[in-house]
Amino acid sequence: MSVLKNTEICQNQKKKLIMNFKEFAESRKSVRGFLDKPVPRELIDEIIDAAKWAPTSYNTQTWHIHAVTGDVLNKIRKGNIEETMAGKPHVRDFPYKEEYEGVHRKNQIDVAIQLFEAMGIERDDKEKRMDWMLRGFRQFDAPVSLVLTYDKYLEPAAISQFGLGSLAYGIVLAAWDRGIGCVINGQGIMQSHVVREHAQIPDDQNIMICIAMGYPNDDFPANHVRSVRADNGDFVKYIGFEDS
Repeated sequence: MSVLKNTEICQNQKKKLIMNFKEFAESRKSVRGFLDKPVPRELIDEIIDAAKWAPTSYNTQTWHIHAVTGDVLNKIRKGNIEETMAGKPHVRDFPYKEEYEGVHRKNQIDVAIQLFEAMGIERDDKEKRMDWMLRGFRQFDAPVSLVLTYDKYLEPAAISQFGLGSLAYGIVLAAWDRGIGCVINGQGIMQSHVVREHAQIPDDQNIMICIAMGYPNDDFPANHVRSVRADNGDFVKYIGFEDS
């Protein structure tokens, strides 16, 4: 076979791979309702084994994962709810902005409207709105939670947090590829001392985020919600290109 023909085959394979990845990435969605079905440890390990190839600055791999299930996860749910209902302030292990503004706030509200409509939650239904909020603190009743952490000595840790973001995206994609749904869940670690105690997270690590995961419940209305992404022109600026 000629070199030209080989090159043409490789290009076609790359084109197909790119197209398939785009379709796959677009198919992924956040899952907020799960079946009462355990996820095997071997499957979780397989997901992490695929996700760990996410890019990380200088290959430093500045991340830890604490996979939690069963009674331990139930204790975290209980502690989160009790602390929140008692009015305890939200506590994370690193500074963060509590309120979004502008277009970011609009995006947040838009998906909330989609979810409330899917779940039949009216604007003035305080009981249902509260229950929905508490679902986040309950880790959406998922059978597994992955708690992502990094070493405290890395603070200020923006580049390490970037790496954990890459890892988190790798996890949700690898899980989706294997029929496991995920939602990246900030509420689940807003009482970080509760998570730290029950998940036995060392004091020299900061908790970054958690990922609730499990088999999707197709009958759960919110699982049919698909958030919208902005057009590239809304957030991409090309500089130095011939047509820019």
